[in-house]
Amino acid sequence: MIKKSSSCRLLIALLSIGAMLLLSGCDISLLNPKGVIAASEKKLFFTAILLMLIVVIPVIIMVIVIPYKYRATNKQATYKPNWAHSTALEIVWWTIPIIIIAILAAITWFSTHQLDPYKPLESKVRPVKVQVIALDWKWLFIYPDQNIATVNFIQMPVDTPINFQITSDAPMNSFMIPQLGSQIYAMQGMQTKLHLLATHTGDFRGQSTNYSGEGFAGMHFVARVSTKEEFNQWVRSVSASQHRLSAAVYAELAKQSEYNPVKLFSSVEPNLFKDTIMKYMMPDAHTLDMSSKQEVQL
Repeated sequence: MIKKSSSCRLLIALLSIGAMLLLSGCDISLLNPKGVIAASEKKLFFTAILLMLIVVIPVIIMVIVIPYKYRATNKQATYKPNWAHSTALEIVWWTIPIIIIAILAAITWFSTHQLDPYKPLESKVRPVKVQVIALDWKWLFIYPDQNIATVNFIQMPVDTPINFQITSDAPMNSFMIPQLGSQIYAMQGMQTKLHLLATHTGDFRGQSTNYSGEGFAGMHFVARVSTKEEFNQWVRSVSASQHRLSAAVYAELAKQSEYNPVKLFSSVEPNLFKDTIMKYMMPDAHTLDMSSKQEVQL
């Protein structure tokens, strides 16, 4: 028995050490926010958990205490076979959940408006505009003010609002940079908006969170947050690229492909983002317009 007990303790100790080592390498995005929106969402998440624990913890305690106290072998427990109601207890276990639900409802209402993805972020710094097009199975980013574009890579300056305009030229998708904030859907013929602000520099994972077919697993990108000077230098380097995103190049890019490498374009077809939306709003007019553009380029 002594050997068996020692073996069990050793096994438990080894499992505990292994679990700690495994968890020490984890980087849960929700718990490691790098932007103002993600930080607010983390705070909201833990506030909700703590409020719900007010109910959960007593229930867990009662699940353990009540069976133990009123077990058949406990002859000292009070036996009341006809007991069925207690007004005081009814008031307690109805009032407390009602109060918690009311508090959660108020917090949810307030945070829903405060964290509205369409709501611009307050800042003295001029925002950077980025147009996002979800393709099969890649992400195209257009910087309209800088007249450059990238595939599966985005760079943004730290402490600067980023105003995303998002659409899709493929099945419905979902755009998200977990450590910076909320997700938002990308849909054909529609434009959604997302406002983010990064507070730390570094490379963060961006991804699709809506299954969109065979190449979904590889539909992710790098979101790099740098200093303002590094961002300006990067824009200049992209502007020097020999690749240009014309209508013909975009038509090839929009074709289905998996695990696409990063691509940089020094110029972008005028109104490409708007034309992508209008393709599904007025398909006949768009087809004629795109045909004429490609004939001129040829």
